[in-house]
Amino acid sequence: MDRKRRSLGFVTLVILLGAVVGTLLGHLLGMILPDDSVVEEFFLKSGDLALGPGTLNAGLFKLTLGFELHINVVGLIGVIVAVYLLRWY
Repeated sequence: MDRKRRSLGFVTLVILLGAVVGTLLGHLLGMILPDDSVVEEFFLKSGDLALGPGTLNAGLFKLTLGFELHINVVGLIGVIVAVYLLRWY
């Protein structure tokens, strides 16, 4: 059985889309769940990764870049589902 070869960009895109959809579903779930509940705390507690902002000043122009990633438990579930679905595509 010959397995399809996938590019690294495609796999990265699918995983990122899984994270984004999962995180959005987590925020929607947070609107439904009662405030200050243990379930809401578990599903919506997010880990943050931030880089930046970094500035490059070249005299003629100035470039500022930054990156932030906020992912919660439902976002991780979205990544797992995306990887699982990637097996079948």
